[in-house]
Amino acid sequence: MSGRLVIMGSGENAPAMIKLHRTLMEGLGDAPKYMIDTPYGFQVNADDLGAKYQQYFDESVGSKIELAKWRRKDASIVEHERTLSQLSQASWVLAGPGSPSYALHQWAGTAVPAALADVVRRGGTLITGSAAAATIGAYAIPVYEIYKVGTDPFWIDGINLLGDLLGIRAVVVPHFDNKEGGRHDTSCCYIGLHRLEILETQITDGTGVLGVDEHTAVVIEIETGNVSVHGTGGLTLRQGGRTVVVANGDTTTVEAMRTALNGAAAEPAAVIAPAATSDLLTTFRAALAAGDAEAALVAALATEDAVFAADTAANADLRAMLVELADAAQSGLQDPRAMLSPLVEVALNVRRVARENKDFAMSDLVRDSLIAAGIEVRDTPDGVQWNLIQRAQ
Repeated sequence: MSGRLVIMGSGENAPAMIKLHRTLMEGLGDAPKYMIDTPYGFQVNADDLGAKYQQYFDESVGSKIELAKWRRKDASIVEHERTLSQLSQASWVLAGPGSPSYALHQWAGTAVPAALADVVRRGGTLITGSAAAATIGAYAIPVYEIYKVGTDPFWIDGINLLGDLLGIRAVVVPHFDNKEGGRHDTSCCYIGLHRLEILETQITDGTGVLGVDEHTAVVIEIETGNVSVHGTGGLTLRQGGRTVVVANGDTTTVEAMRTALNGAAAEPAAVIAPAATSDLLTTFRAALAAGDAEAALVAALATEDAVFAADTAANADLRAMLVELADAAQSGLQDPRAMLSPLVEVALNVRRVARENKDFAMSDLVRDSLIAAGIEVRDTPDGVQWNLIQRAQ
């Protein structure tokens, strides 16, 4: 499957984006999906915000997501390695609202930017919205510092996913058509066009400006180079006094974007081919899934040999294995569904009989008791289904 980079100007959890989210999640099934919490990790309501996004995707989009925790770069190494392990398995990752400068500070000098790029390289979908979208260019606007504090306009370094994945040198400006200021210009991510123009004069290396309107998503297919614009606004490409606008519902290409942002003479950067998951890591994960501890150990020991042979990729794989072994030790290698199934089926039969007898109080009591025990029950056209509720670690 072709990897996708999605840039949203705002509205990552708005009703207008439900249809697009469903399309982007088609075919993923139970594959791991995560929202990384760094951009909003400084907020006192960070836990509530994460839960709100989980509720949105569960109830409105129809797909469950988990939270990948990376709020501070000085958090424990165990927490960081667990998050990197989650990202290494993810088929879909969302990074959204908050502060661009805070996120960049917490990611600087860490493996997170590379892990986000790898999601796309191995065929997954990376959605960056609002604050996170502002981080993926060569530079980023420190929005709060300029808009709220009043600091003179300046750039900070971004994580440059546009360059790494697409060979495009640009900055990303979400909330490009913001109108919250009424008579006062709050476009261009709240700083206004005048201050954006000041920032553009500070760019001397030919970097362009990629603006994404609010409630608008730009979907970039890495393999084909196709680009489509969805939502209520458009995509604006600025460079050297020239402006190109791609309206919602229209399409363009990565090559056309590169030309508009970096000039006709711009050379595509060498885009690294999708990285194949190491055979040993694949073997290790298959062994864990099968409950085969000995086979998992053999794979881990073989990876250790590769680490001592100075294989940096193997080093990362081994760290992922250690995290997953710790998780397996905590939860056990035996499938918990297999252990619980006989008891759950008895409870569901009691619930079924209660419903047939219109004893809805008893039916609800059984359901609520199962939920309290960490078991979710769903009534579907194909019958009653149950799943274990994923608890935050």
